[in-house]
Amino acid sequence: MLNTETGANVDLTKYKTFDFYTVRASGDTSGNIAIFNARVELLKEAISTELSKRGYTQKTDQPDMLVNIGIRVKEEIQTRQTDWKTDGAPRYIGQRNYTWKSEEVEVGRYKEGTVAIHLVDAAKNTMVWKGVIRGVVPEKQKNIQEAAQNGIKTLFEKFPVPVKQ
Repeated sequence: MLNTETGANVDLTKYKTFDFYTVRASGDTSGNIAIFNARVELLKEAISTELSKRGYTQKTDQPDMLVNIGIRVKEEIQTRQTDWKTDGAPRYIGQRNYTWKSEEVEVGRYKEGTVAIHLVDAAKNTMVWKGVIRGVVPEKQKNIQEAAQNGIKTLFEKFPVPVKQ
């Protein structure tokens, strides 16, 4: 899932600098805060890269825009529907004094992550752009950085300010 929206009557080219709000962990992330913080830094790096490509400069003292990052990770269950032809047909001939019904069968589990990015006009404290992307979180730690970079890059392809040449 990918969704972006620019605020009404907003000219994103008038902004020149940005910085990040502090991201705070809540829920089950607080149990493993080191991993959470490392993954937030990966997202910040990817967002900084994409904004820099478009001519914005990161500035900690009175930036034009503030970047708010929202993160949600949820464990999902992959299922399949049982089928009479493959799951219910008897392999023998005899009495059929039983019932069979189709049901959902778990075939796997995975984590789905959602990242929401809000760009906020620092002076007016109003949101000027938002983007949300959702996808499967890689199981292997070594694939997390690449997935974060690719996800943020894909999201910023919908950003109204093009990459500077």
